[in-house]
Amino acid sequence: MRKAQRPTAAGVRPGWVRDDLFPFRSRFTEVDGHLIHYVDEGSGPVLLLLHGNPTWSFVYRDAITRLRDRFRCIAPDLPGFGLSAPAAGYAYRPAGHAAVIGGFIDQLGLSGIILAVQDWGGPIGLAAAARRAGRLTGLVIGNTWAWPVSGDRHFETFSAIMGGPIGAELIRDLNLFVNVMIPAGHKRRRVTRTEMSQYRAALPTRTRRQPTAIFPREITRSRDFLAQTEASLPALAHLPALIVWGDADFAFREQERRRWESLLPHHLTRVLAGAGHFLQSDAPDDYAAAITSWWPPSPAAPADPPQTQNEPS
Repeated sequence: MRKAQRPTAAGVRPGWVRDDLFPFRSRFTEVDGHLIHYVDEGSGPVLLLLHGNPTWSFVYRDAITRLRDRFRCIAPDLPGFGLSAPAAGYAYRPAGHAAVIGGFIDQLGLSGIILAVQDWGGPIGLAAAARRAGRLTGLVIGNTWAWPVSGDRHFETFSAIMGGPIGAELIRDLNLFVNVMIPAGHKRRRVTRTEMSQYRAALPTRTRRQPTAIFPREITRSRDFLAQTEASLPALAHLPALIVWGDADFAFREQERRRWESLLPHHLTRVLAGAGHFLQSDAPDDYAAAITSWWPPSPAAPADPPQTQNEPS
């Protein structure tokens, strides 16, 4: 379903965005010179949903439709991703993204936040949140990390290949991260052509694909940022946390999940059997159900052992 461009608060929602797939009002705000697109749906506790590479708020669309009756779901696009426009000269590095997300939280005056993260949304969102720990009431940790990966060949090899000159050119020239990683990150279901069109249209040119080409190299180059983020995690360790984890992820493994369990003592774990890297899109029913059944958590409840939700028959 195509439609004409229409203005919103401070920007324009492009005509390629399909209302049937993304049935939310597009909102825009300016943060440090960036025009940030976001959706703000529903009412209740604030659920701040942060995406990673190479996605945008679209990756949360099915989860939002299932959660907005219970939560105020806010999902921004990082500068250069989705419908957000970066300021001139922006470097697209994780520390810069964290500063933007912090400014976004401040700009909207958000408090009582349940922060939901996945992929690069993890270290970016947690770095911003640790500086505003008093505004948070909970964490939802999807498949992500928030520490340096030096010495881990799994991540170092990926970063060297996809973040090197050849990998970066393939990403810029062929939109490799969208065309390969998004289908590979869905294991329970197959991503449709129309869904893929929404990811491709958000990154239509070499220039527009530059942000997604930078992230792979930053897995190792941003070690200082990741070390600082890891060091800030104790400021959030008192919060109730839901670890909801797809166990068929090509990127993040059981050992990352167990590390989160050791870092967040007040956690509840839900393992989504057979769900891939983009678990919020691959298994939106189970992802949303895990959140609604967990919140509000019992303050006296101890951390539970991992529990697996099998794919519905």
